[in-house]
Amino acid sequence: MAENKENPRLDHKVILKLVEPNSKVLDLGCGDGTLLSLLIKQRNCHGTGIEINEKEIYRCVANGLTVSHGDIDTGLADFSNKRFDYVILNESLQQVLNPRRVILESLRVGKKVIVGIPNFCHSLARFQLFFQGRVPVTKELPYQWYDTPNLRFLSLKDFRYFCKENEITILKEVGIVGNRKVLFRPNLFSNIGIYLLEK
Repeated sequence: MAENKENPRLDHKVILKLVEPNSKVLDLGCGDGTLLSLLIKQRNCHGTGIEINEKEIYRCVANGLTVSHGDIDTGLADFSNKRFDYVILNESLQQVLNPRRVILESLRVGKKVIVGIPNFCHSLARFQLFFQGRVPVTKELPYQWYDTPNLRFLSLKDFRYFCKENEITILKEVGIVGNRKVLFRPNLFSNIGIYLLEK
């Protein structure tokens, strides 16, 4: 999703509101650093990122961000307990090999964790699957089954069950479709879910 520097994406706006000013933040799978940069500029956060794509790391460094080259499946072992106020996994959880371990490790190194996930069971995806009989391709999920970076396909309801089974507290859940929040039946109508977690 493209982002206008003057008008951030709605998921980024939601995350900015969830993060307290002056916090220490670790952004896992930070990409080109857009969200990390917003957190530093707008919330006065002390931020660092972990990213596996070298081209994205160069972009981060060119913008003055502190980013480590690493795989978030294994990259948290060196961090001490509760080192960060927030650990952020936005648009990256569905691409990791062991999401349970990554979330639990994130909750170990962070006081709170913010997770942003695509909802693979929103209404348009269900419609495409039912009537076309094919794996859905949407604006938010633009990949064919054979070239997708996503390893996990989950719904907002799946994620809620996961948190309950692992005794993780959901402090806040925000459903998003396009540029607006979804207040009614977010598992059906949201393209994206943002969660604030604590353990």
